[in-house]
Amino acid sequence: MILAHGTVLPDADLPALLDSLEDELNATRANLTLEAETVVSAIDTLGRRLDSGALDHLIAQFAAPNMLDSLAQIRPALCREALEDKLKTELGPEALSPRPRPFGRARYLPLGILFHVTAGNVAGLPAFSAVEGLLTGNINLLKLPREDKGLTLAILSQLTDQEPRLAPFLYAFDVPSSDTATLKRLAALADGLVVWGGDEAVRACRGLAPPGCKLMEWAHRLSFAYVAGYEDREAELTALARHIVRTGGLLCSSCQVIYLDTEDWDRAQAFCRDFLPILEGAAREGRSPGQAAEATLYSYETLLEQAVDRRDFDDRFFPGRGCSITLRRDQELELSHLHGNVLVKCLPRRALLPVLRRQKGRLQTAGLLCARWDREALSAILARAGVTRITRAGHMSHTFPGEGHDGEYPLRRYVRVVDTED
Repeated sequence: MILAHGTVLPDADLPALLDSLEDELNATRANLTLEAETVVSAIDTLGRRLDSGALDHLIAQFAAPNMLDSLAQIRPALCREALEDKLKTELGPEALSPRPRPFGRARYLPLGILFHVTAGNVAGLPAFSAVEGLLTGNINLLKLPREDKGLTLAILSQLTDQEPRLAPFLYAFDVPSSDTATLKRLAALADGLVVWGGDEAVRACRGLAPPGCKLMEWAHRLSFAYVAGYEDREAELTALARHIVRTGGLLCSSCQVIYLDTEDWDRAQAFCRDFLPILEGAAREGRSPGQAAEATLYSYETLLEQAVDRRDFDDRFFPGRGCSITLRRDQELELSHLHGNVLVKCLPRRALLPVLRRQKGRLQTAGLLCARWDREALSAILARAGVTRITRAGHMSHTFPGEGHDGEYPLRRYVRVVDTED
């Protein structure tokens, strides 16, 4: 399906739409502007409708069972206060207003047309990416991920029905990644290509973006927990276990490896034995029957891989009910198995920076467990190593109003500075 002119259209209309799209986009850019207040008001109203239960039927129809939990986490970022704060934080207190300069004036203007190629690992991500483009006044063309199943079209339809002034600035296409001819036609129209995904997606989009089209990568990132002590051991480890189970290792902010501030193999084994029942407890309380079955399959897969292809015969495997822990001798930051199957490795703090720097450009969140007096020093080491978010164990995947994204402010990438001499 396609979203164009605020209307959901059948895929059969795609060829005709593509033939007329450049003229439509040029007409919009020449004759219309989109004020940030229009976008903020529309999103704030949609958020209040969500709170009232008016959109429950859409969530039930299109969203996964854990969608309400995901919405509860991002909902604070979609209220008026948070959106206005985002604009001020990322673009300055005057946001999109002209600013006096000795030669005349300067102002932020939209980059123009953004082509968003989004990933399917986070429900609602395409709509969120489009919101950032709308806040900066851009026209937005979205390629929907295969996993979307109609959720984004439903959200954007609600948004344009509520505020028709957004319709000329929103298009969505359910086009498969294999249809490179269509994707190249869309990319050729864009001033900027926004890609969310792994290395393969980024490489593909680099091939799509023509000269003169700005490529903006929000690629997959690696996150981890670092255990160097505790303020409240039981509470912090329980929070970490719940995070591991809840996110399933699917997010850029999901804990892939639990690093321990030690070189002592016996201490590391003791940690795994102590943490396993906590992880099992989180698995019991935090999953639907379907999720529990999927996690069990991943646990058996991890067990088989451990038996057949162990990297080191000294590696230790700790199987649990619907989860597992693998203790490895190496120190590399890597992806763990999904759905409650996590890696544990020893990494004394003196080796933190050189080890983490091997993943430069890929680091995101560190969930830090340590004594209160040690937090500032460890946070400084993690930041120097390239980590862009440092949180408590249970907050690794929480969103914070006004936070950066992978060490940058996205809205700054979606605008250009225009200097005008008086």
